[in-house]
Amino acid sequence: MKLPETIPSGTRIVVRTFAGTDSVTKRTNYRDYVGHVRSWDGKTLDLLRDAAANGSRPAQRILIQQEDIAVIKPIPERPF
Repeated sequence: MKLPETIPSGTRIVVRTFAGTDSVTKRTNYRDYVGHVRSWDGKTLDLLRDAAANGSRPAQRILIQQEDIAVIKPIPERPF
């Protein structure tokens, strides 16, 4: 996937990252992160991951390298 050159700070996105290969099925595994962009320089995505809706996980800052990104998509804000 061709990644965007710029992503405005504060944009809510979902990022799908490569998470290795399943040893049994040999299929690629993925991990998704939902949050707000803090910064994007084309190489490293600084993301403030949303807290879990049920309160089981607090918000956290995550740095994702561009070679680990499979897909980036903008998504709407959570309804209140």
